[in-house]
Amino acid sequence: MPPVRERLETVTLRMVEDEASDVVWAGEYEGRWGIRMAQQVRDFTTIWFDVGDLTVGCEAYVGPMPPHSREEVFALLLARSWPAWRTHFALDQRRDIFLVGRVPVKDFDDDALDEVIGSIYELIETTFRQIIRIGFAPREK
Repeated sequence: MPPVRERLETVTLRMVEDEASDVVWAGEYEGRWGIRMAQQVRDFTTIWFDVGDLTVGCEAYVGPMPPHSREEVFALLLARSWPAWRTHFALDQRRDIFLVGRVPVKDFDDDALDEVIGSIYELIETTFRQIIRIGFAPREK
């Protein structure tokens, strides 16, 4: 079985080369491997993969901290994270919203990668517009 990094590159490049796929290569940055995928609710989402000794991590930027109704947005993110298998919503040090996940190296295969990408796609599709509506819409006085 090839090393995890090689498997990640092989599978993601296969997605990029598939004419029916909406996945494009985002590049390599600081040792991380990235792909971009088209979305219905926004132009695209970039997923960065980081291969470690024990896990393959992934992260996708969702958006900045909303200026309004943060508690309601947090409740939405927690509710949407609950049933997710491979990924969940998280906040970084600046309090920006991300989707993050980890797959143990021993479990990392084509199916696990497909689950991660599918989970990120679905969570963005089902949550992004609500985050915008709740947290960024102008409030009446």
